[in-house]
Amino acid sequence: EVQLVESGGGTVQAGGSLRLSCAVSGFTFDDYVIAWFRQTPGKEREGVSCISGNDGSTYYADSVKGRFTISRDNAENTVYLQMNSLKPEDTAVYYCNAVRNVLGRRYDYWGQGTQVTVSS
Repeated sequence: EVQLVESGGGTVQAGGSLRLSCAVSGFTFDDYVIAWFRQTPGKEREGVSCISGNDGSTYYADSVKGRFTISRDNAENTVYLQMNSLKPEDTAVYYCNAVRNVLGRRYDYWGQGTQVTVSS
C-alpha cells in the first residue's frame, strides 16, 4: 500500500522556522520526484518545491526561494522541507506528492496534508 505521511506542521510567529517531513512507503522511493504543494481555502493548490529521485535536482517557487530548502534521505524514504523566515502568507495546508511517468503512464500519490500557520 502506498502511503505518504506528512508531519511537522504547526503554528509559528512570522520570522520563525518549521521543518516538514514526508515519510513514504509502498513504492521505490528513488524512482519518484517528490514535491511539496500548499493550498489555502478558495485558492488552487500551489507548487512550492520538488526534488528528483535520481540526481537530487531541486526546484523552488519564486515565493519561497532563498527561504525554503528541500532535501531527501533515500535511506529513510523521507523528504524534508526546511522553512525559514516564515511569513503570514506561507499559511496553508502543505501536501506531499510523489509522481513518476513511465511509458506514458502517470503514477501520482498524495499525502493527507499538514497545517502550517504563521502569525504576524
